[in-house]
Amino acid sequence: MARVLFINGGAEGHINPTLGVVQELISRGEEVVYFSIEAFRERIEKTGASVRTFDDQKFIQAFISGGRDYLLERINGLLLTADIVIPSVLEQIKGEHFDYIIHDSMFGCGRLLAQILKLPAINSCTSFAQTKASFDQMLEQFSIQVPAEMVKPISDKFQSLTVMVKEKYDVEIHSPYEVFCNPAPLTIVYTTKEFQPNGEAFDQTYKFVGPSISSRTTQENFDFTAIKGKNPIYISLGTVFNQAIDFYKLCFEALGNTDHTIVMSIGNKIQISDLGEIPKNFIVKNYVPQTDVLQNTTLFITHGGMNSTHEGLYYGVPLIVIPQSADQPIIAGQVANIGAGIKLQMQSLTANQLREAVEHVLSHSSFKEAVANMRESFRKSGGYQQAVDEIFEFKSQVHI
Repeated sequence: MARVLFINGGAEGHINPTLGVVQELISRGEEVVYFSIEAFRERIEKTGASVRTFDDQKFIQAFISGGRDYLLERINGLLLTADIVIPSVLEQIKGEHFDYIIHDSMFGCGRLLAQILKLPAINSCTSFAQTKASFDQMLEQFSIQVPAEMVKPISDKFQSLTVMVKEKYDVEIHSPYEVFCNPAPLTIVYTTKEFQPNGEAFDQTYKFVGPSISSRTTQENFDFTAIKGKNPIYISLGTVFNQAIDFYKLCFEALGNTDHTIVMSIGNKIQISDLGEIPKNFIVKNYVPQTDVLQNTTLFITHGGMNSTHEGLYYGVPLIVIPQSADQPIIAGQVANIGAGIKLQMQSLTANQLREAVEHVLSHSSFKEAVANMRESFRKSGGYQQAVDEIFEFKSQVHI
């Protein structure tokens, strides 16, 4: 039995794919200590892991203080979280032994902690993977497109933060890529090469295991008899950027009082009563058991987060993707590229456009066929069980 140190941030999309992995590791005899934020304690503890936390408010404040407008500012924000996360983790594991570390790919301190603790490292990548070449290209665009007088202070800040990390923790940072993507000797990517943009560009240290979808442990009251046999349309903007009253009302206008049964999840940041009169063919909830609902769904209108997109495709559901932020436009583009759905823009969306998009996807069998192909590749790829097979193979290579 080995002891595993798991380091992650505090976002559903980064936590959920790891739950099956942790449960599988524990079932094969590993002991897992999982660092995250308090909000995810219960969910992670149900896997059998021991949960420890860091201060999420201080973490978020440090991250945001780096700036939000440009990629390099967000990288600076990740480095600014070092003084919140690293001392806290080191204090809480003092005197303990670990055999290896698994860190989230977008959690800026993961790679740093691996080096400080001198542990073999595995990178857990819940978004699309990035090569150094493609990442450097993105940074180059920043340098070209943004005026030099704005680029210089952001670049200078990055340099001063790397010096600070070196002085405090005796760890070298050679490039922004190391902070943003946390490269490691093994990277587990929770998608397939077929869905990953430029999938062939990655070497053997990247293992594409497909979506890690395990049964959710949260209990929601949802009456499945209300949708049984009705092939409903499911609408959700995920758990972060979902305060979209105007969009939900636009859905009422587009699809209210039609022959479609609609299930709409609006998150817990707004009240159902804020939406006014709800059409008779809509079932509106603050939260629904998404993976269970998707298994009964004919079309998924989504923000295009990686988790939601994977779950829709895994259960064979065509998508209408309306990206909100982060990597969602890239994911939406991939969905359209493979023919599994269409991409719409939130800013200019009208009720008429949404209604037409729904009818277009439902009336063309090519979408269903493309989704079926991707579903097949997802199901063959192994998910969290394959991820743990790769981790155990890595263990044998590094003699753990």
